[in-house]
Amino acid sequence: MYLSANNHVLNTNLFSTLQQNFSSKEQLKIALIGNPNCGKSTLFNALTGLHQKTGNYPGVTVDKKTGVCKAQNPVTKQMQWFRLIDLPGTYSLFPKSLDEQVSFGVLMDNKNVDYPDIILIVVDASNLKRHLLLATQLIDLGRPCILVLNMIDAAKANGIEIDVNKLAELVQVPVVSCDARHQQGIEKVKDTFFAFAQNIQPQQGLINIQATVNKDYAESVHKFVNQTSVYASLLKQRSNIEKDENLNIYNKKFFTGFESRDMLFRFEKIKKISLECVNYSSVRTDLKATDKLDRFTTHPFWGFVIFIAVLFLIFQSIFYLAEFPMQWIEIGFSFITQKTRELLPDNFFTSLLTNGILAGLSGIVVFVPQIALLFGFIGILEDSGYMARVSFIMDKLMRKVGLNGRSVIPLISGMACAVPAIMSTRTISNKKERLVTILITPLMSCSARLPVYTLLIGIMIPSSYRLGFFDVKGLLLTALYLLGIIVAIGVAAVLKYILKTKERSFFMMELPVYRIPQAKTILLTMLEKVKVFLLDAGKVIMVISIILWFLTSYGPKKEFAAIDKNYTEAFAKANADSVKQELTTAMETQKLQASYAGHLGKIIEPVIKPLGFDWKIGISLITSIAAREVFVGTMATLYQSGDKEDNLSIRQKMMLEKNPSTGKLVYNFAVCLSLLMFYAFAMQCMSTLAVVKRETNSYKWPIIQFVYMSALAYVASLLVYQILK
Repeated sequence: MYLSANNHVLNTNLFSTLQQNFSSKEQLKIALIGNPNCGKSTLFNALTGLHQKTGNYPGVTVDKKTGVCKAQNPVTKQMQWFRLIDLPGTYSLFPKSLDEQVSFGVLMDNKNVDYPDIILIVVDASNLKRHLLLATQLIDLGRPCILVLNMIDAAKANGIEIDVNKLAELVQVPVVSCDARHQQGIEKVKDTFFAFAQNIQPQQGLINIQATVNKDYAESVHKFVNQTSVYASLLKQRSNIEKDENLNIYNKKFFTGFESRDMLFRFEKIKKISLECVNYSSVRTDLKATDKLDRFTTHPFWGFVIFIAVLFLIFQSIFYLAEFPMQWIEIGFSFITQKTRELLPDNFFTSLLTNGILAGLSGIVVFVPQIALLFGFIGILEDSGYMARVSFIMDKLMRKVGLNGRSVIPLISGMACAVPAIMSTRTISNKKERLVTILITPLMSCSARLPVYTLLIGIMIPSSYRLGFFDVKGLLLTALYLLGIIVAIGVAAVLKYILKTKERSFFMMELPVYRIPQAKTILLTMLEKVKVFLLDAGKVIMVISIILWFLTSYGPKKEFAAIDKNYTEAFAKANADSVKQELTTAMETQKLQASYAGHLGKIIEPVIKPLGFDWKIGISLITSIAAREVFVGTMATLYQSGDKEDNLSIRQKMMLEKNPSTGKLVYNFAVCLSLLMFYAFAMQCMSTLAVVKRETNSYKWPIIQFVYMSALAYVASLLVYQILK
């Protein structure tokens, strides 16, 4: 094995430490890095399986995926664990976006906790020339590298033959081919990890650095910065120019044009490598199929029709496929709650468990099937390559409102969750476009709204309602998601004239070939997202449910004592069990109104009454400021507290709820649609506001976002109710 040293003797401590780590129990750190769409994350999933976790890099909102894999040493036959870090996708070591800056920082800072022992360079074997730009830069860092030719099956199927041994000789690092999607060649990748235990030698760099920069200056930079190669020192130096201009060694003029010269020399080198080790024996069949499909999916008219049809089918499927699992979960929780009441004594802890914890838990777990399906469908769209087409067809429309196609990915991602969607805006280089995208992304209907939508649509539209072959509930859900897109574009059009900038932008992206989504990758994504949904949203809902249980179960002592006194006398006169049951229900309802939660709801009721909302809905509006899905858990707790003996589901209880003054149903069509409008537009997600603050580095924009979205929600809800009531 060989490493790039650029005519300088490498730090031998690096290699001795690496060799010692192989013989010790310490986990070697391996960083996976590559261009977007190279299959890097698929390879990461194949190597780690379920042994992975997701977090954030310190100080930034960039996803950090780490995991461990176990491999057997082909020589000693001993098992060893390796720690893998899936770095954000990047096109070169001249970072342009926050994602690329994070990857650069991990690779160049030996004090970083994720600084890797081995760099695993993942390239798309069917697009080798394009992916070798980053690969040659990484090799010239003078660090232990492995080059993985992923998607080798696609290359072979399309007549692309790569001489792996010749390529390894030319790039001077081990080269291994694999097909991560079908789990082929994964063991060969693991075996290569052990190649660094022997024959580690310094070697000339791939690119003659002295041809691109002044030799004396380059050597002085290398001596001062002391990275593992001259090239690494120059990259490190260049990235620090703006941070510390007091050091005499810095020279901005020296680095003017450095990136373009570097790439020019690399493209020449890559061209020679390709000529020697890559043979194209036939025309790529996958490109033929992709071109045929793109005639429709990227068509100016049919592209939009197909996109709307895809959304329609997704939301029809979400209602249809999730119906039975949701019913089973509802029945299961009703059974558990009933048995708990029968087995445990009627005391403080039983009330807390049944009316607080179980009620809140049922309000979130019941929507797991729909959440899993939503993320599964989005994963299929991304894995198949269709999501990139959505960006392409939307680019022309986005430009009319001051954005471009690059904003589409965060907006579509916002249908799953606004938090990672807003984080993904860091790939947008234009500051104004990035800010506008951040401000409008929460208008997209996210998975947190899905439980609210499902509950209210289920109340207002009976299951028997169909329009031909289609479920009316699915049609309405599709309309709500389309409404989010339309309003987001409308707000962007307004912001185009409010926020001024002279900065010009461009949109350039790669359209990957269509591929059949990998089931394992989709299932892992669904499992991870459901786990995050249950743990993150579940924690908030459980805490709020317990607080709500207290607020609904207790109130001013004088009021509660008066209610108890009145009903004690009534119970003494009642003989029939049916009368006693009616009195119990009436007493619990009065206590709920007299509770602390009831008083809170009554305070805000005048403000929300024009929207058709009562004091119970008002309590839910307040609690769901933390997270939209808390609305369901709050309603479950409120209605559980109001009727302790009834084991109906929350949806059934809300459907039967009547206004005591008028005797009419509380949740009629007008009220439900008014609530849907409110939750479609209201900014009720503290996590999103926190991310907006971090991404904009200002309290100004999250405050503006909260105010304009709340006003939009109130006005939309008011108009809908006043027209339909």
